[in-house]
Amino acid sequence: MNLEKNFTYHAPKPGQPEIYAAIRQMAHDYANYIQSSCLESRELSIALTKIEESVMWANASVARNG
Repeated sequence: MNLEKNFTYHAPKPGQPEIYAAIRQMAHDYANYIQSSCLESRELSIALTKIEESVMWANASVARNG
């Protein structure tokens, strides 16, 4: 594991802010659909949490490897 890479601030490079915004928008749209389609439940809460996690990991991929 590359600790230096994983625990360092990665300033956005040109074009990355737009990628982050697109990822967040798509995740928001998906989360909105899930929330409007499912009844309030533990499962819904977990599904929404996993969408949040996927955004964080996708953004980390862009930041660390972009």
